[in-house]
Amino acid sequence: MKTAERGPAFWLRLKQEIREAAPGLGIDKIGFASADPFTELKEILVRHREKGYESGFEEPDLEKRVHPERSFEEPRSILAIAVAYPSKLPPNPPRSEPGAYRGMISRSAWGEDYHRVLRSRLERLEAFIRERVPDARMESMVDTGALVDRAVAERAGLGWSGKNCAVITPEWGSWVYLGEMITNLPFPPDTPVTEDCGECTLCIDACPTGALVGPGQLNASRCVSFVTQTKGLVDDEMKRKIGNRLYGCDTCQVVCPKNKGMNWTHQPELQPDPEQVKPLLVPLLTMGNKEFKERYGTSAASWRGKKPIQRNAIIALGNFRDKSSVPVLADLLRRDPRPEIRATAAWALGRIGGPEAAEALREAGEHEREDSVRGELAKAIQAVEAAGRPPQSLSPGEEKQHDEQGSVKP
Repeated sequence: MKTAERGPAFWLRLKQEIREAAPGLGIDKIGFASADPFTELKEILVRHREKGYESGFEEPDLEKRVHPERSFEEPRSILAIAVAYPSKLPPNPPRSEPGAYRGMISRSAWGEDYHRVLRSRLERLEAFIRERVPDARMESMVDTGALVDRAVAERAGLGWSGKNCAVITPEWGSWVYLGEMITNLPFPPDTPVTEDCGECTLCIDACPTGALVGPGQLNASRCVSFVTQTKGLVDDEMKRKIGNRLYGCDTCQVVCPKNKGMNWTHQPELQPDPEQVKPLLVPLLTMGNKEFKERYGTSAASWRGKKPIQRNAIIALGNFRDKSSVPVLADLLRRDPRPEIRATAAWALGRIGGPEAAEALREAGEHEREDSVRGELAKAIQAVEAAGRPPQSLSPGEEKQHDEQGSVKP
C-alpha cells in the first residue's frame, strides 16, 4: 500500500510505534510537528538581522528558514528528536593548580561529536520508518538544515524556548541535542509544551557579556560561546570574559533552575574524557595538527581547527597570570607564523607581567612587522610597565566557578 492510500488510523498507529521504539533507537524524546511555514518566525529573524545579532553560521536565506517546502518537496510533517547529554564530569575531575592550569571545553562538545551521534540516531529512525513505509521520503538534519531547530522542537512539543535561547524539556532540562527529519508522511502533530520560564531571569543576569539582550534574544557577536569559535583577534574585554573557556560557554544553562540536579550518563558516546575536556593549557600551545586530530578529531570542538583553541588557551594563561607559562608564550611570540597567536601571546605576557615577560615583549617589538601584533605589543609593554604587580592566583570561590562554568575572574 502506498503512502497516499493509507488512512489517518495507520499514521496514528505508526506514530505510536515510533514513540515506543525511540528509546531503543537511542532517542530520548521525539515529537511530531506539521510542516506548515513558520510564519511567526519571519519578523523575528528579520529584526535579529537588522540589529546585527546573527552569528554568520546561520542559513542566509530567511525564506528557507521559514518555509520547509523550500528545502523539501511537498513536506507533510517534521519529526524532532532530542538526545540528552551529561552536565557533570565524573567524580574527582582534574583541577587547576599553580603551574598546571587547565582550560574548559563546554558540555556541548563532550564525548563524540553530537552531529555524528544524532545522525546515526536519525538513520536508525529512517530505517525503522522505511521498513513500514517503503516509499517514504525523508531528509534528516543536525545543525545542517535551513530550518530553526528550536522552532521545530517547540512546535513538536519537545519543550519550550527558554530565555537563554535553549530548548528546555520538562524531562531532560536543556541538556539535549536537537535534530529533525522532514518527511512526506502525514503524521498527526503533537501539542506544544505550555510550561515556560515564568519570571526567572537568572540566565540573562548571569551571562558574562550581556549577550542575552532580552528573553530569547541573543546577540551572537557578544556571546562567549560564539567568540571562542571565531578565528581572528579577540578584543581585550572579551579576552577577560572568556576566562579559561577553550570552546563554548555553559553559564546560561548551569544557572538555569530547570537544569538543577540533571546529569545524563546513559548515552555512552557522549560521556566526557576529563583530560580531554579539561586539559592542561601549556601542552595545547605546542600541539601539532596530527596530535590535535588524534585527541580532538572526534569532538565537536574540532570543527574550527586547532587555532581558536590554542588562542583561547593563551587567553586563559593570561587570565590565570601563570608565570610558569612565560617561556612558552615568549617562544610563540618569537616564532609562531600566525599573527593572531603572536598578538594574543603578547596580550597574555602583558597580563602576566614581570621582568621575563617584559624582556620577551621588548625583544619581539624590535623584530615584529605585522601591525596587529605591534599594536598588542605596545599595549602589553605599557601594561607591564604600569602594573609591576605579581600574578594573582584563584581564590577557592573562583576555582569552584572555574570547575562549574569554565570561567576565571580577572
